[in-house]
Amino acid sequence: MPRPDPLEMTLLPGARELLAFHARELPQRDDLCGAFCGALALRAAGIDAHGGEPLDQDAVALAAGSVVSGVREAGVLPDGEPGRRDYRLTLPSIDDSDLSGTTAAGLLDAIVHLSAGALAAIPYTGPWSPGTLAGLFELGCASERPVTLVANLATRHLWGGHATVNQLLAYLYDGELDGPPPDWDVGHFACVVGRVRGPGGSLYGVADTYPSLGDGGVHMQPQERLAAALERRDMPAGGMIVVVSPQDAAALRAGAGALGLREGLWDNGTVVREATA
Repeated sequence: MPRPDPLEMTLLPGARELLAFHARELPQRDDLCGAFCGALALRAAGIDAHGGEPLDQDAVALAAGSVVSGVREAGVLPDGEPGRRDYRLTLPSIDDSDLSGTTAAGLLDAIVHLSAGALAAIPYTGPWSPGTLAGLFELGCASERPVTLVANLATRHLWGGHATVNQLLAYLYDGELDGPPPDWDVGHFACVVGRVRGPGGSLYGVADTYPSLGDGGVHMQPQERLAAALERRDMPAGGMIVVVSPQDAAALRAGAGALGLREGLWDNGTVVREATA
């Protein structure tokens, strides 16, 4: 029997630090998935405080102008998640839960502000395909300092978080896309941290915001599913925010431009509120 081709695993710079904080910070507080991911990006870069205050999801939410829903509606959380409303800081609220959350623009501004300019946040709206996703990931891997990919995606296009080993191997070796159905159906922020590449395709590691999604909040997604989730053709727009050192930003921008990726912000449907410094 022939020996199977080797698999290649790659982590983004700073991914281990991100995952360590991710395990401590889980789960997100209600409506703070974007702020949760912003805190991961800051911690991956070794930035843990601003103005003497700890940089957690609440601090990012306040700086980003995040808005929380007055009442949690049924069906907005993954199965088995009770939700979390123990906010450390007082955040603005809104009755319409469809408008709650964090805007892409607010998250970008919060990361730059809370890092005191030590990080750049570069937003890309697409087009998303396995090729552009791979190209952007490889540009991040080429950076010398920590990089975080914050994805604003549609969960309906993802595999569920509990793919079996056989399903993962069938995809990696044969490109078989038959995986578990999505865990939930929302617009959402999560972080891409790594990739496993095989002869049949690439699986991306996603650090999510609830422990029930995958193994302790980490799951694997086929490149085709992740690209479709970023494209969000059937709901308000999404994209990817690349959080990178300013020293690495010019090379990343040049490479992303060569891939045909469009730099710019998107409207993910969240209401805009004035951020607090």
